[in-house]
Amino acid sequence: MNFNKAEFEFAAGNALQLPQSTLPEVIFSGRSNVGKSSLINKLVNRKALARVSATPGKTATINFFRVDRFHLVDLPGYGYAKVSKSEKQRWANLMEGYFNQDRNFALVVQIVDMRHSPSADDMNMIEYLYSGGYPFIIVLTKKDKLKKTQQTKRLEELKKELEAYSDIPLFPFSALNGEGTEEIREYIQQCVLEFEPEDDI
Repeated sequence: MNFNKAEFEFAAGNALQLPQSTLPEVIFSGRSNVGKSSLINKLVNRKALARVSATPGKTATINFFRVDRFHLVDLPGYGYAKVSKSEKQRWANLMEGYFNQDRNFALVVQIVDMRHSPSADDMNMIEYLYSGGYPFIIVLTKKDKLKKTQQTKRLEELKKELEAYSDIPLFPFSALNGEGTEEIREYIQQCVLEFEPEDDI
């Protein structure tokens, strides 16, 4: 599967604008400033397919990218304190509208900052995905900002912090040197190739 073949297709600011789901969808979710854009850019080997914003909370749309045989879906980041109440509500409505649709959910890539315990928003999202039966993995970003001994320590701590979800795979990742990129690509490829839409009841 060619991850280098990636192009922007569509942006939706509300649930009514969401395009029809025609391909398996690999969804990227995480709080603002967690390194989501850097992860996406590394996976597709591009410098700026997903824009890395200096202002957290700036991505306000669900962005769809065509990557070979699937759609890469970039969700707007959550948990940024300076976003207005009405904007947070719009975000919640957009997320609910997206996940409640009959879509080809092949995989959700839930992103957490490796340096810290998952935030309340992170845990809410993880629980939502888990209880909803969505296929997902957890990618731990900012690995390169920790020393080797700190990385080992944090990974063990995170396994305890996420003990209720011990069957969900964890992938430490570094945007700096690309560690973890190939493993995440392989997992995504496997999920896309094995994806079969649920039969209509």
